[in-house]
Amino acid sequence: MIVLFSQVVNINCPNTSIPLFPIGKTMTKHETCTNSQVAQVKWGVTAQTGVLTDVLLGKPDHFRWVPLNSISAVTLANMEEMGHRFDMQEAMKQHQEMVDVYERCGVNVHFVEADEGLPSSVFTRDSSFMTPWGAVVASIQTPPRRRDYAVASEFYNKAGVPIWKWVTAGHFEGGDFCILKSGVALLGWSGDRSTKEGAEQVAGWLRDKDWEVLVTPIPPQFVHVDAVVVMLEKGLALVCEDALQPYALDFIKDTHGIETIPVAYADCVKLGGNLVSLGNKRVLSMSHNVKVNAQLKERGFDVEAIDYDMFALGGGGVHCSCHELHREPEDG
Repeated sequence: MIVLFSQVVNINCPNTSIPLFPIGKTMTKHETCTNSQVAQVKWGVTAQTGVLTDVLLGKPDHFRWVPLNSISAVTLANMEEMGHRFDMQEAMKQHQEMVDVYERCGVNVHFVEADEGLPSSVFTRDSSFMTPWGAVVASIQTPPRRRDYAVASEFYNKAGVPIWKWVTAGHFEGGDFCILKSGVALLGWSGDRSTKEGAEQVAGWLRDKDWEVLVTPIPPQFVHVDAVVVMLEKGLALVCEDALQPYALDFIKDTHGIETIPVAYADCVKLGGNLVSLGNKRVLSMSHNVKVNAQLKERGFDVEAIDYDMFALGGGGVHCSCHELHREPEDG
């Protein structure tokens, strides 16, 4: 039985030696399930501005800088000149600080398993994304990340979260899925990550559910649309207007009446717009986003800013590093 927004999933657990456990509970190797066990999990997202209740993160145990995108490529090519050095201890510390913020804000934190062969699976935004009908497992184009879907789908299977669709046409990644408001989505594609073919496949699924969808190209240096457009609260978005096609900007502002807070092109390239709305005028940001953080505070937002350069230099910010399992409805 699946009931959206009360989000209770009942799982009939067979007699087997393969562990099947409730979301948020880690079983020991000696634990197995019984027929009487029931997993309770909140899942489903209708808008990206409601109160965040459950989030899926990666574990940074095997994280390292690899050439994933233009951001990490620049870091790796200019480490000496820019004075950058990867510090695993600092990365673990920064990631834990992010976890602490989520927990302090009342968010239930869940994890995909760490895998030595998937050093970038910490960026859970890309391997899947959540809809009102269940998760969509993405198709990542970048070679080092093509198998990230494995740990994401394993999590869903163990947690009893339904997988609604699998991307099979071209490539499409979760970072290019933006819900502007309930029933309206903006899908991006850069070509070297998500492709138009993949974006159109996802758009078709949503349109079949009577959603209004716009598919738009974005400059490759931004990697995903979540570096260009991030919803902050109902009717308000952080937007790099210089990175969007005019018709995409019209779709956001004029067609759907969403107010925008502008972010400079140079700031967005450094992931200045890669933030997470926690709901109730709370935002998770990064400490190097000085201008953006100041803008949000002026608007009355409570900004939780953390040091996150070990990951930002490796190609992903805090928004890249989370996958929303469940948010309360915008009006709920």
